[in-house]
Amino acid sequence: MKTLNVAVIGVGFWGKNHVRVFNELPETNLVAVCDQDIKRAEEVAKIYEVEAYKDSHDLMQCEDIDAASICTWTTTHSTEAKKVLSARKHILVEKPLANTVEDARRIVSSATKQDTHLMVGFIERFNPGVQKAKELLANGKIGELVSASGKRVSQWPERIGDVGVVKDYAIHEIDIVRSIFETDPIVVYAQAGKLKHRKYEDYVQMMLTFKKIKTAFIEANWLTPYKIRDLTLVGSQGTMSLNYLTQEITLETEKETLKPRHRWEEPLKLELQHFARSILNDTPPKVSGVDGLKALIIAEAALKSSSLGCTVKLNLNEV
Repeated sequence: MKTLNVAVIGVGFWGKNHVRVFNELPETNLVAVCDQDIKRAEEVAKIYEVEAYKDSHDLMQCEDIDAASICTWTTTHSTEAKKVLSARKHILVEKPLANTVEDARRIVSSATKQDTHLMVGFIERFNPGVQKAKELLANGKIGELVSASGKRVSQWPERIGDVGVVKDYAIHEIDIVRSIFETDPIVVYAQAGKLKHRKYEDYVQMMLTFKKIKTAFIEANWLTPYKIRDLTLVGSQGTMSLNYLTQEITLETEKETLKPRHRWEEPLKLELQHFARSILNDTPPKVSGVDGLKALIIAEAALKSSSLGCTVKLNLNEV
């Protein structure tokens, strides 16, 4: 089997998971890790018997590397992506694609010019529960989709230091409802605020309006003392609820309540496997750079809506 030589840039809380999975996948060969904390990089490198780097510019000089995943802080995504793309390596950038829409546009444009694969790390797209829910929806199990509600709440994650809850948590649900509705929202209204964290918002309630009077409601916060990751879909003939964590689905219609079975699998493993296969087979990734750009545009529009206290119109057709 042909394999992809990969490196991970940023081996903190989440980057370590990328390292583990790339080491486990038959499609990938973990070559190196990189972190500005060289001691941390060396500790991880020792476990997996790979090279450790402090500077990603030096890492990108390694000709053996085919692709890299960026798991650094959001504010560094643009800089790190530029280094990887300049070296003509394929790239996966953890969400959000960048800290600003302008930086995200530059990343997408650069990847297009370099003719390299760019994928954004929206892990829930690869959640088997989400995939099963989309299958049931396509088969008309709850009729025509009318609305969706996503709830992603927990206590403040210590790994976060440079973005608020909208770009870290709510952006997952933004991407999921775009995928489920298979279209872009046209209006956003949001209310966000700070209760415990002075620099960034730690709670948000958001409504996205789609064509044909369809809506999505998103709640995200870093205030709830326990973790909830839920998605509810309302259709013309029933409802469907998904627990992202257990991947369990409950389907309710007028006549019955069902719990469809499907195999539990680790979403990150499915995501990184798809990334590798898309490169090896030269096929488009399921989550493109444009998907990441659109999600960020919506997230920034939600923050603008909250700041202005009014709805914000969206025009994503030309993105």
